[in-house]
Amino acid sequence: MKLKTILLGAAAAFAVAPAAMAERGADGHVGVIYWQAPSIPSPYLSGGTKDGDAASVVIEPLARYNENGEMVPFLAEGIPTVANGGVAEDLMSVTWKLKSGIKWSDGSDLTAADVQFTAEYCMHPEGGCAQLASFDGVDKVEALDDLTVKITFKKPMPNPYGPFVGGQTPIIQKAQFANCMGAKAQECTDQNFYPIGTGPFMVKEFKPNDVIQYVANPNYRDPAKPAFATLTLKGGGDATGAGRAVMETGEYDIAWNLQLAPDVLAKMAEGGKGEARSAFGTLVERLEMNLTNPDPKLPPETRSTREEPHPFLTDMRVRKALSMAIDRNLLVEIGYGKAGRATCNLVPNPAIYASDNTECLTQDIEGAKALLDEAGWTDSDGDGVRDKDGMKLSILYQTSTNAVRQDFQALIKQWWAEIGVETELRNINASVFFGGDPGSPDTFQKFYADVEMYANNFDGTDPQAYLSMYRCDNEPQPDNQWNGQNINRFCDPEYDKLIDQLAATGDINERAALAKKMNEMLTKDTYTIVPLVDRGRVTGVSNTLGGFILNTWDNELWNAADWHRIK
Repeated sequence: MKLKTILLGAAAAFAVAPAAMAERGADGHVGVIYWQAPSIPSPYLSGGTKDGDAASVVIEPLARYNENGEMVPFLAEGIPTVANGGVAEDLMSVTWKLKSGIKWSDGSDLTAADVQFTAEYCMHPEGGCAQLASFDGVDKVEALDDLTVKITFKKPMPNPYGPFVGGQTPIIQKAQFANCMGAKAQECTDQNFYPIGTGPFMVKEFKPNDVIQYVANPNYRDPAKPAFATLTLKGGGDATGAGRAVMETGEYDIAWNLQLAPDVLAKMAEGGKGEARSAFGTLVERLEMNLTNPDPKLPPETRSTREEPHPFLTDMRVRKALSMAIDRNLLVEIGYGKAGRATCNLVPNPAIYASDNTECLTQDIEGAKALLDEAGWTDSDGDGVRDKDGMKLSILYQTSTNAVRQDFQALIKQWWAEIGVETELRNINASVFFGGDPGSPDTFQKFYADVEMYANNFDGTDPQAYLSMYRCDNEPQPDNQWNGQNINRFCDPEYDKLIDQLAATGDINERAALAKKMNEMLTKDTYTIVPLVDRGRVTGVSNTLGGFILNTWDNELWNAADWHRIK
């Protein structure tokens, strides 16, 4: 089997700006503000970006992706490839070597047994692991000795970097989580809120949906890092308040995800305390169409599950009409300016994986009306809302609370009204919406609505694990604590075959062709996912913070160990 870019070019040198500090903690305090407050610092128990980021300064993967999308070692000595013998010639396994001498924050040794345990934790059938797609195709993970771990696949895996590469699949300590397997995972509050880690910081105090106080890890592998003795991650509020806290008042050093209109950002920058930095990656604001029935009259065990198909969104003509009515270019203009690009793709970047799919970029109100006519939806009583067989074409459309998202909701509601669709808008506190609490009715995973809007992205530059999220049976449901990744409950055996084919393909151009086909199956072929905007990641950064590197391919806080105060 031929291999090209993926394996032979995997390893890359990790270069960062030289540290400005002489000893750990010398620069005092650093403040980070997220308007979506962390609910649980674990990427395994929450699909929310905010929660994975909150965990990333504590628990780390074997390797990460740097700001250029290159794999760089963190807990591992290097990146295994076919060329250096780390990846088997038959592509059936990958072997990682851990750096020696790495300690957990409690002073014990990191070993390969911890890596093996982490895989078992996420792959447990009753655990509801939010990152299960990253372990797609894994047969077993073995600790060969204290510093060597071998991942064996069920079949040849040309891209073996799903597990433990990138901030979404970090290593957790076996000793701490040994009694938290399967259905018990959500019950381990102390472990989940206060994970023992190998990263530069430790959680000192955690107030869910509010604030996390961290202190420097005394056992961090570099005695001169981190430069900051303490770190506060404040959550809640809104993007406007977060941006002002960095760029106008200087109260904080980093403001995450400034989803604000361009004129608002420009005005904030005039405050002189900081600047807005942006870069494009794979973050796509989109609509997810619920293929299942969210009717609250249904019993909880079948509501929004594949046992109950949606009464009208299962008709692709309805989903397509909803997409056709949207003016994506206007959404970009009012919401993002130069930090956004209209898109029809779920995977807009890197360019090699981006489908030549531009059909949705032109708004077509009349075409949308004709399509609904064809589907049998007419306004029989003249009230402006289409109906069919006694049912109104009425939609509950939800998203998180955010000024730009509410502007989008208002415009989309207006366009849908023009084609005879009645829309009820709901916005939910972002900390709750993205929180992953299996007991909450308001999470994006439960999807108790007809349509919902959000954005997420994937680690690195290869979309295999991301596209694998839409495998049949990977949907959130009661059996997995509502933590599945197939949010709209899409299920197509032909798509699943493409997931397996992509996993077995090494040639980069062939992989790109498969990824494009999968992207189109989810978007223009079915309109199950309706992409809106390819969003640049926008972060507010203090003028006095050094070492921060904006990275769209991994966690926002990926290099916290290298931050320092500019004197």
